[in-house]
Amino acid sequence: MISSNDFRPGVTIELDGQVWRVVEFLHVKPGKGAAFVRTKLKSAQTGSVLERTFRAGETVPQAVLEKSTMQHTYKEGDNFIFMDMSTYEEATLTPSQIGSRVKYIKEGMEVSVVRWKEQVIEVELPNTVVLAVTETEPGVKGDTATGGSKPALVETGAQIMVPLFVGIGDRIKIDTRDDAYLGREN
Repeated sequence: MISSNDFRPGVTIELDGQVWRVVEFLHVKPGKGAAFVRTKLKSAQTGSVLERTFRAGETVPQAVLEKSTMQHTYKEGDNFIFMDMSTYEEATLTPSQIGSRVKYIKEGMEVSVVRWKEQVIEVELPNTVVLAVTETEPGVKGDTATGGSKPALVETGAQIMVPLFVGIGDRIKIDTRDDAYLGREN
């Protein structure tokens, strides 16, 4: 159990059979009446946001999350097979469990899998990945870094906007949080 007085951004609680992460909190002590804590919560399963007010000192169950490092070993149909790096057990994850950043997963990549009661809540990818460009329009002499951008397909199938000078076979660094091109890698 955790008291509403101990809420901080990032704290996870159980509410209505779901895991909620505290995004914002405000401890309010009005001149008249009892103090309360106004929170903004984000569901770890669905991503929906909820504003909820708790009495000061009210206790709620704290969600115990298990985080393990897993490596993507191979793909079977649409599913991704991961191996736990500490127990060497295999786990199968679907694209919906991984989320929108599934387009960056390639064999050998290590991710953090967050579980709650044996249920996969979140798959955390590295903030940046280096992938090879497999398809894009060819660069033309005179293209510069400030001249604009074009779409490029990378080895995992994701489409990224890149500068005009990037060509097929170039290895580029991508921010997985916002699909941004960060630069070329050697």
